[in-house]
Amino acid sequence: MSSDSEIQKTKISNNDLNNKRQISVITSTFNYIKQEPTVSLLCGGIAGALSRTVVSPVERVKVLYQVQGSTQGYNKGTIHSIIQIWKEEGWKGMFRGNGINCIRIIPYSAVQYSVYQDLKKYLLAENETELSIVNKLVAGSIAGFASVLVTYPMDLVKTRLSIQTAKSLKNLHHSNNTNIKTSPPSPSSSSKIIITEKISKPPGMFKSIKDIYLYEGGIRGLYRGLLPTSIGVAPYVALNFAFYEKLKEQFPIDLQSNLIIKLTIGAVSGGIAQTLCYPFDILRRRFQVATLDNGSMGFKYNSTMDALTKIVKYEGYKGLYKGWTANMWKIMPSMAVQWASYDLLRDFITNH
Repeated sequence: MSSDSEIQKTKISNNDLNNKRQISVITSTFNYIKQEPTVSLLCGGIAGALSRTVVSPVERVKVLYQVQGSTQGYNKGTIHSIIQIWKEEGWKGMFRGNGINCIRIIPYSAVQYSVYQDLKKYLLAENETELSIVNKLVAGSIAGFASVLVTYPMDLVKTRLSIQTAKSLKNLHHSNNTNIKTSPPSPSSSSKIIITEKISKPPGMFKSIKDIYLYEGGIRGLYRGLLPTSIGVAPYVALNFAFYEKLKEQFPIDLQSNLIIKLTIGAVSGGIAQTLCYPFDILRRRFQVATLDNGSMGFKYNSTMDALTKIVKYEGYKGLYKGWTANMWKIMPSMAVQWASYDLLRDFITNH
């Protein structure tokens, strides 16, 4: 009996030891998550995915506006264009490219927030409690460039997937899949032309990356448009972070945690920053689709300055802000959700 009792005690002791080890592992993991840069990587990635999914239909309309040149496929406003996509492609068309956008935005936002938070520690002087505006802009610019560098090939593919099935842009593509059939003459007309168009399903993300690598110049092809993108994204991220933190400081501490305040500040900071940097977003999209279908989109630019000159010459200064309204429909709610969810998640993790 004593032997059985000792065995039972040993089992209980082993179970207690295993439970303590499991608790220790969980505690260590959670403590690790609370530390920088892990907490910013995690919260930034989740916040980015949430924000982009919310505004995915508007994001697609914005991209279509930016790359349609002088055609008038989408010219009746953002809401009408969203309805048009719904009618032509169904609900899936509303979110076309969002899967890869989320795959891209998770590391994009994660890198952006974590690099920014890390740089703040290095740039903060010993006698300072808060970064100066200049240092915030420096940290934001570096964070923006780092996030672009890590995720640019996916951004390139996302842009192409967004436009490849847009039926209203079919006049910009080759007519390889167009079959023309002539019906016999009828008594009331000499002939009738029936045009049947077959729009092929766009390739997936990995096939697109592979095709660009194989047929459009390897690594160089995957990073086509990186310069104008970086020129636009780096100051955008810098301004976005700087505006958000500065606006947040204007409220009493007890109000800074208010959800409505966070949403409002996020929307305003994102809208201002994007408006100031928007022409570079136009350049980014144009360079990304310039070689699509052997240049069938009609955009031929030799450099960033050449692109700016041609856009102004052929489309006017308004061409530099094509799709801006749709972009505001996207960027303001997107940044509102992103900043609010990032702050709330970060506060929850660090305070528990």
